[in-house]
Amino acid sequence: MALPFGSKRALISKGLGSPQVCSNMEMLQVVAGILERSGRILIGRRKPEQSHALQWEFPGGKVEPGETAEQALARELEEELGIRRAAGIEIARYEYRYPGKGPVELIFFRVESYDGEPRNLVFHEMRWEPPEGLGCLDFVEGDRDFLRTFAGG
Repeated sequence: MALPFGSKRALISKGLGSPQVCSNMEMLQVVAGILERSGRILIGRRKPEQSHALQWEFPGGKVEPGETAEQALARELEEELGIRRAAGIEIARYEYRYPGKGPVELIFFRVESYDGEPRNLVFHEMRWEPPEGLGCLDFVEGDRDFLRTFAGG
């Protein structure tokens, strides 16, 4: 599956190679899954009671201690979308600092395979959106660099 922005991955990717287990002692790591279908990208809108209320994000979440980013991606997508054995390739990695918080390392994966059909298990709203429309939506701050670089948003 080819994403329209997959060829730009080298612009902000770093540290690609063999999987590393996260200790979470230095910096929180967060994974995000980029799922594409028929030229559209799957996004979820956070619930009103969550931090970053009603902002859009890519499915994913925190890497737990002792987990690799790849393991966290599979676990998070099963929890949020009900899909199993999600796997993909890392396409971007960068550090972001939300105001008043410590740094977070955001790791984006192009999800290339999974079992099952994605369904909304945790979001206020979920939809498949064309890449060119993503920049018009109110995304969480940490995802905005990814959007600017990969989707031209």
